[in-house]
Amino acid sequence: MLSWSITFLLLAIVAGVLGFSGIAGTAAGIAEILFYIFLILLVVSAVSNALRGKRP
Repeated sequence: MLSWSITFLLLAIVAGVLGFSGIAGTAAGIAEILFYIFLILLVVSAVSNALRGKRP
């Protein structure tokens, strides 16, 4: 999921440089949402592993 976030971020940068502001804004929004989902899943995974007593 982090790779999708990076992909949309790069797409937003390229679209912004080329002047496609609508596409750049949409791609940046998608990248931001995917990044936050990735962070939430990372925290949930770390907490569940800590509660089970496993080390990373």
